[in-house]
Amino acid sequence: MALEIRQQLKLSQQLVMTPQLQQAIKLLQLSRMELVDVIRQELEENPILEEGSEAPDEREVQEAAANQEEEIPPAPAEEVAEVKGDSEGLADIDWQTYLEGYNLGSTTADTYEEDDDRPSYENLITRKGTLTDHLLWQLNLSRSDDRHRRVAAEIIGNIDEDGYLQANLEEIASATGAPLELVAEALAMVQEFDPPGVASRSLQECLRRQVQQLEMEGTLVDLILRDHLSDLETRRYQAIAKAQNVCLDEVLVAAKFIASLDPRPGRPYSQEEVHYIIPDIFVYKVGDEYMVVLNDEGLPNLRINSFYRNALAGTANIDAKAGEYIQEKLRGAVWLIKSIHQRQRTIYRVTKSIVKFQREFFDRGIEYLRPLVLRDVAEDIEMHESTISRVTTNKYVQTPQGLFELKFFFNSGINTTEGDSLASQSVKSKIREIIAGENAKKPFSDQKIVEILRQHGIDIARRTVTKYREMLNIGSSTERKRFF
Repeated sequence: MALEIRQQLKLSQQLVMTPQLQQAIKLLQLSRMELVDVIRQELEENPILEEGSEAPDEREVQEAAANQEEEIPPAPAEEVAEVKGDSEGLADIDWQTYLEGYNLGSTTADTYEEDDDRPSYENLITRKGTLTDHLLWQLNLSRSDDRHRRVAAEIIGNIDEDGYLQANLEEIASATGAPLELVAEALAMVQEFDPPGVASRSLQECLRRQVQQLEMEGTLVDLILRDHLSDLETRRYQAIAKAQNVCLDEVLVAAKFIASLDPRPGRPYSQEEVHYIIPDIFVYKVGDEYMVVLNDEGLPNLRINSFYRNALAGTANIDAKAGEYIQEKLRGAVWLIKSIHQRQRTIYRVTKSIVKFQREFFDRGIEYLRPLVLRDVAEDIEMHESTISRVTTNKYVQTPQGLFELKFFFNSGINTTEGDSLASQSVKSKIREIIAGENAKKPFSDQKIVEILRQHGIDIARRTVTKYREMLNIGSSTERKRFF
């Protein structure tokens, strides 16, 4: 079979996304904080963009400044006497006033005459101490020698945020070149530091270290942690009482004390910051109607820089290369501004449609949330389902019922005994309510929850209750059972 090269014409059709469309889709699925970061980055990289404000135009400011300089005559120059190196004129200086007004640039306690003039302590920048800093501070106060300090510092460097040691003794010995005996001594020294239980290698060791520092070694609490930790996790208190030959009440008292111990001793020194959710849109009830208002607070108001706009208009002499660069940046700026406006309009339209479909939820609460899918909103506002999916991701709305993600309003339906349809979120809320009102010593089983839901007109299978309970991070009846 011979191989040869041929020319062939082929007509095909394909969908190509323009850069404008790609940018609009990217901005559509960003959260509010991510959008602010993108805008800040564009402001730094694109000189055509600038953040708008209520301030007057720069040209007006310059003209006003020029007119002000012409109207105000220059002040006559004062004759300054020549300063000589001798003591002439020293007697005329009020040294007391001079020293009182002299400032070295430091802000001491005597600098401010009244408390109102002092800077607020809330404005001072501070850094929260980490667990490593806290342990190194205690290490520096200890009376150990240099060898133990060096090994202890290596141990502290291998402790995670929860306070557990993430390296074994052999690895620390290999990293420091110290013998295992010295590493074990350094570890025992670090384990005596605050917080109790730090530098442990397992949960069992962490809890036992806390018990030992309370001088409770050898008690029933220590014996349970040493020999019956698995039984304690599964709440097999009868087995523990039989093995230790004690009554059940003593085991319950010991288990209650163990529950008060801290399984994560390093948690108070965690560096995790709380991220507050800022709603993208508000829903207010005015009379009998709901008003949808976009939250533009915090979003920079972008506009085209007037200097470059005038340069392209021909008022400034620029070469061809500079003009091409300005044109490119101008197109990017216009695309960004249009994409942001389109994003805001889409969020507004989607929220308006959600309010229309979920009117009973806004009036009466989560129990009246109705089933809703993306297709319903897409057909209502004549957009594609993928666009609705992107615009409802990581977007939050503040409503009279609370703060919710836009995805919250889309859920499947559950049929009721009366022939109606109920949203799955409403069923989850009902399950949470039933479990919250149960007796902790005799929690409801999943089958019992099914029977209670059926009494309320909700007919679902037991496996569905189990699935919803796990989605709510609620344990089984055995795990929820409490003896104290």
